[in-house]
Amino acid sequence: MIDELRQVCALQPQYSPENTPPMQERSRLIRQALPAAFRGLENDLRAALGGFADTFTVGASDGIGRKTEAPWVRICAASMSPTPRDGFYVVVHFAADGSAVFVTIGCGSTIWANGELRAVSDEELTKRRAWARSVLEERFGSIAPFTDEIRLGARAALPKTFEKATAVAKRIEVSDLDDDAFRYLLIRATRMLRALYHAQRQGSHLNAATLAEAQLEAISRPSRAAIAGQGFRLSAAERKAVELRAMEAARGWLESAGYRARDVSGSASFDFEALKSGDLVKVEVKGTTGEGSDAIFMTKNEVDLHTSERGRTGIIIVSNIKLDRRSGEPVGLGGDLFCDMAWDIEAWDKVPMAFKLVRKLA
Repeated sequence: MIDELRQVCALQPQYSPENTPPMQERSRLIRQALPAAFRGLENDLRAALGGFADTFTVGASDGIGRKTEAPWVRICAASMSPTPRDGFYVVVHFAADGSAVFVTIGCGSTIWANGELRAVSDEELTKRRAWARSVLEERFGSIAPFTDEIRLGARAALPKTFEKATAVAKRIEVSDLDDDAFRYLLIRATRMLRALYHAQRQGSHLNAATLAEAQLEAISRPSRAAIAGQGFRLSAAERKAVELRAMEAARGWLESAGYRARDVSGSASFDFEALKSGDLVKVEVKGTTGEGSDAIFMTKNEVDLHTSERGRTGIIIVSNIKLDRRSGEPVGLGGDLFCDMAWDIEAWDKVPMAFKLVRKLA
């Protein structure tokens, strides 16, 4: 494997967008030799992917049509990253001057639009990177040894998006390439990738409304949902654990704020009757493993209630709930609270997510 990596690095300074003899050899190394070498570590890499190993895959590219300055080889679970434009993956990059190899964890940096590849916005890539790093730091305590900046030195615009899409990276100088050390980095990065996949399965990269939309998609178009959500789907037990944690956190906040809270979720189209100083507020509680509280899902009955009783209803959104599965059954923990006890639903946009269609009678 190290020989092939060094050969690619030696060819990098001879880069041409045309299919010159050096680029033909680089293409063979990128598309054939290196993926074959990575598959030689398949048992170790599958073990590192854990429960996602059943769709283990290795892919590579040196350009579509014209050659790119920044060839790459990636490792992923196809269920979580069906194409290089979707999800997260371990990816090996090469410095344009051939001086170094980078082992990284990155995400899709392009989208198809009007028949061509276009870069994802810098704002969106920054958000994806920050989310991935926060997950890894929480899970492993640090992102070490992937603490380097990635600078490929490419001149074209598209390869520069690879740098922006890199969450963590380790730079290895060509002179320092070593079989055992490189193998360790690939396996370590793949274990970290598994942590990101677990977080995605919980939906921690999505807001509450998007999570609900993914659940609706899973019901109506299950094959499409697996692609659009990169494998995200909570089980019934996990959804129940999230709901229970949200109710627990909401009750705690209400009582600490001086309200007397009565759980009416089993019989009403809201969750708590909150009484304080003679004023009764009907409180809706939403829980999510996703981040942020800027979007939620509501049923028609819930929307009707908050619309007809504006000024007398409240909303509590508990986001970033973690799922602990160590005891077998999932348990919801933690969460960040957004509370508004004088909620105005008309200050929020209503976006249709699904329709119930009933056949008209003749």
